Amino acid sequence: MTQDPMEQNNLFKRILENSNTAMLVFDQDLRLTYLNPAGEMMFALSLHRIEGGNLHALFADSNKFIANVELALNSGHPFTERELAFQLPNQRQITADCTITPITSANDNKTLLVELTQVDRQLRIAKEEHLLAQHNATRDVIRGLAHEIKNPLGGLRGAAQLLQAELESEELKEYTGIIIQEADRLQNLMNRMLGPNTLPQKKNTNIHELLERVRQLVKTEIPKGIEIKRDYDPSVPDIYADPDQLIQAVLNLTRNAAQALKDHGSITLRTRIHRKITLGHKRHKLAASIEVIDNGSGIDPDMLDKIFYPMVTGRAEGTGLGLSIAQALINQHGGLIECNSRPGETIFTILLPLEMS
Repeated sequence: MTQDPMEQNNLFKRILENSNTAMLVFDQDLRLTYLNPAGEMMFALSLHRIEGGNLHALFADSNKFIANVELALNSGHPFTERELAFQLPNQRQITADCTITPITSANDNKTLLVELTQVDRQLRIAKEEHLLAQHNATRDVIRGLAHEIKNPLGGLRGAAQLLQAELESEELKEYTGIIIQEADRLQNLMNRMLGPNTLPQKKNTNIHELLERVRQLVKTEIPKGIEIKRDYDPSVPDIYADPDQLIQAVLNLTRNAAQALKDHGSITLRTRIHRKITLGHKRHKLAASIEVIDNGSGIDPDMLDKIFYPMVTGRAEGTGLGLSIAQALINQHGGLIECNSRPGETIFTILLPLEMS
């Protein structure tokens, strides 16, 4: 039985309106003629508000996307681009897979169907999984290395002590003393590389009280040209955590930020609530975030994927253990530390699940 054209059109419309993919239709002058509900959610604008809007105005800061649309229109060939960065009219930045399909009607009028599938969440989950895998692999390597170093180190120290007891010359005892001191220094370094060796002593903890303590500690250490700002969300509830371990983690991040600024700049401590967030492989209804933001020169892109490795540092005087230890402390709470950096803004984000465990 042949379907009625009107009924068929209604069916196609219902399919578009129930799709989870944002679909935009532009005419040959690149004016928006249709936007489905998924697109309205992505843009946070209704079709009524932006219908007739020009492509260049809607995606003013997305030059690569505009060039792809124009290429598809002029060539008549469909175009697909993966993980394309967009800036939407509300200044929100997203990453989406994009498919552009030119459609020519019977009277040679051209229409463009643009499909946008947001992939920010998938990319974020993949990044988190990489961070966790990186941390676990590094921890296993460091534990094996530390075991191999600590055994002969203990023997070396013991032998130096025995030798020192047999020596009568104070001048020679100075040399054995140096051996013992350096052995102790290496032992402490190994212990720090291994990270926390005690389980968190969790209790209900107010994270803003912790941040105030960190702020007071860091204020006594930094130059006067560095300002520490607060941007707290009062709706963040108490978190079930070890307060001492959280203070240590935030302190490491804040000191890093201060060292990156040198003598001038600002650090912002910010808290927020996130809903329906995935940390590692576990989905959480609620999570708290603590952000340490500085307005310094940023982290070298080549360093960004390595900063949580032990002994990796961009400073000649640094040990490269602060971020690794902070990540280990937060991992013990089922959380994660992420980093995003560009010139003028570096953000370290601590994400902690709010469910009691």
